[in-house]
Amino acid sequence: MLVILMDNQLIPPHKVCQGCLLADQSGQPRWSGGRLRCGHAVRKLAEQQPDQFECAMGFRVANIE
Repeated sequence: MLVILMDNQLIPPHKVCQGCLLADQSGQPRWSGGRLRCGHAVRKLAEQQPDQFECAMGFRVANIE
């Protein structure tokens, strides 16, 4: 499940990505094959952290399973 990380909150991507020009037709981030296509991977600080990405708009996106 993808979430947007903001301060101490987890926000569903559809609340943020709907207005993004890089989102897919359903207003979701472009996620494919375990990678965020509209952003880049961010280095983990600890191995137990979920995979994190920074989208082109500057938001931090995490893949939480």
